[in-house]
Amino acid sequence: MTASNDTGVVGWGAKGSHVSPQGQNEHQDFSPMRVERDEQLLVALREREPTAVKHLHVVAHAVHDDATDGTEYADVHAEIQALKDRLQSENIVLREEIDKISMFEEIVGVSPPLRTVLSQVSQVARTESTVLITGETGTGKELIARAIHKRSPRAARAFVAVNCAAIPSSLIASELFGHEKGAFTGALQRRQGRFELADGGTIFLDEVGELPAETQIMLLRVLQEREFERVGGCGPIRTNVRVIAATNRELQAAVADGSVRPDLFYRLAVFPLEVPALRERRSDIPLLVEYFTHRYAKRVGKRIRRVAQETSKLLQSYDWPGNIRELQNVIERAVILCDSDTLSIDARWLSARPLATAPVASLSTGTLATHEKNAVEAALKDSKGRVAGPFGAAVRLGVPASTLESKIKALKIDKQRFKLA
Repeated sequence: MTASNDTGVVGWGAKGSHVSPQGQNEHQDFSPMRVERDEQLLVALREREPTAVKHLHVVAHAVHDDATDGTEYADVHAEIQALKDRLQSENIVLREEIDKISMFEEIVGVSPPLRTVLSQVSQVARTESTVLITGETGTGKELIARAIHKRSPRAARAFVAVNCAAIPSSLIASELFGHEKGAFTGALQRRQGRFELADGGTIFLDEVGELPAETQIMLLRVLQEREFERVGGCGPIRTNVRVIAATNRELQAAVADGSVRPDLFYRLAVFPLEVPALRERRSDIPLLVEYFTHRYAKRVGKRIRRVAQETSKLLQSYDWPGNIRELQNVIERAVILCDSDTLSIDARWLSARPLATAPVASLSTGTLATHEKNAVEAALKDSKGRVAGPFGAAVRLGVPASTLESKIKALKIDKQRFKLA
């Protein structure tokens, strides 16, 4: 007697479902079979009660018995296969439901501004539309982009993230679109760009406002024609990729000063989505503190049960110019230095005074406004008109680039004259 196993195991736990086929061996000739079945589970399946099923074990043994009619066993085999197929379909549905719950597992908060953003994410995710995510630095724009990708039809394909501000302007075109061998000094072989790597999936262009003019034209072609050329190439390459872009700049202001092409802006801003600053969602701060405390305490092997009352008040009143990234860094430092089960922070770690002791309404009026304008112009002069980026005026002044862009507009400062200086 020869034996052949066709076993399926289906089970699910607290987090979701799992299907694990083992040793599958399909028989096309439907040779006679002896089938051992768990009658209770099969009854549950036949009555369409999938939630009653915990484990299904089907063991089939091929036997050589010329006196047995193979038709009955073929029917049983077909029934088993149909049940397995249905269980796998149910498993897929369960996974989709779990994804809906866990899609925002890294995005912590329940405040109304955040709920609005997540609602928009759910709506745009299932489309193919280009998304432009705006917001101050450190607000979690990449997490939002990943959530869009995860809920899109492209979720099974690649998500490729590119920080446009971190790549030298002379190399950004090659990085995005690839190059041919010999295209420039040092191009010793053909290289695929990020758009080719993301084909069928999603590409996330962070700090898209920092792209140089010639690269903006190439990106515009991708958005319009769905094709591009490698640097040094002689023919177009078709691409099937969804573009999600992000910036902490006011792109409309950048369009006005000529640093961003207007046609590119309108192509990118099909579905604009603004991520709120942390100071606009203060009710989420306790949840974020708890989340980061648990994460870093687990990483260093500590047990922290509570946050000091004075620390809680300080965290709630602080303006958080660096947003969630700054909060994350502060909590990580506090966990490392914590030598008890109560978390506390040093007020000196915070880069600016809390809102409660630093009203800013008077900064835009009277003589202070003149001093403020002088400070902004001095920073623009030192940065040669550049606002964002590691060498921009925003870093010199210690404020988010989007805030500085708004202030420049309010103070009616011409950035262009500093670029020409």
